[in-house]
Amino acid sequence: MKNILVLGSVAYDYIMDYPQTFAEHILPDKLHELAISFTLNRLSKTFGGNGGNTAYTLSLLGQTPTLLSSVGSDDFSSYEAHMQKYGVDLQFVQKIPDEHTSTAFIMTDKNNCQITGFYEGAGAYNKNISLPNPKQYAIFTILPSTISAMMKFVREARDKIPYIYSPAQEITQLSKEELIEGIIGAEVLLVNDYEIELIIKATGMGKEALRNAVKVLVTTLGKKGSIIETKDEIIEVGIVPAETVKDPTGAGDAYIAGFAAGYSSNQLSLEVCGQIGATAATYAIEQYGTQTHNFTKDEFSKRFEATFHKPLALFS
Repeated sequence: MKNILVLGSVAYDYIMDYPQTFAEHILPDKLHELAISFTLNRLSKTFGGNGGNTAYTLSLLGQTPTLLSSVGSDDFSSYEAHMQKYGVDLQFVQKIPDEHTSTAFIMTDKNNCQITGFYEGAGAYNKNISLPNPKQYAIFTILPSTISAMMKFVREARDKIPYIYSPAQEITQLSKEELIEGIIGAEVLLVNDYEIELIIKATGMGKEALRNAVKVLVTTLGKKGSIIETKDEIIEVGIVPAETVKDPTGAGDAYIAGFAAGYSSNQLSLEVCGQIGATAATYAIEQYGTQTHNFTKDEFSKRFEATFHKPLALFS
């Protein structure tokens, strides 16, 4: 089995809960002079970053992901030990002298709306990483990073390795031309329902044009599941019911990991790939933090089968 290559951020996440809603305290007609403070009732420092989160869940799913990212030289040791414990390949993670590992400050209100501040730190150097030998990998997952790094790897991956493109929060930072270039070179475009509307607005490409530009278009819909579209079919994927919802942070990364794990096997249907993503996402939201969920292959398979009423062949 070939491994999965992951470009993305490695960060420490400071996750905080706000017991009310942001909306009730933000005045739309005063946004031009916004000055507001929220009193938070929980603070947790966890391992995070979209690259680290995705690689972590891939490892739980029996993969050996190779992570492409940059970290600080002074504060990465605990995160490094955590990744090594779960078998993530860190040979292409570079340590930047006199820099801090990227850091995210995430506030979540009672409606699971979020406000995030992100310090890029060492992540700004991702553009200096070289693309490993593509023949060693089944697929490349290109997640939000610096624009220069994303475009570098989009161009280097084209015609060498199929890639899943998930530009997410960088959609508004990429130019129209850069967004289109990333999309038309991708095998899979994977975004949420808000992000796809941003892409349509930024590129002028409608849903049909996006479907025609990639082999597979995946749109996650939160608690409504996800939709997988190709030129020939539309597949609606349901959710796996959560026992409890503690923190939505990282659910999207877990879905990407699940979909990528299934898709890279070349043996599973698109519907099953989406269902694996949905199962992984539910495990993520049931724990506080983005890399605190855990499961064995047997536990995952049983939960998948209980929801979707068919056996899971991912681990065979």
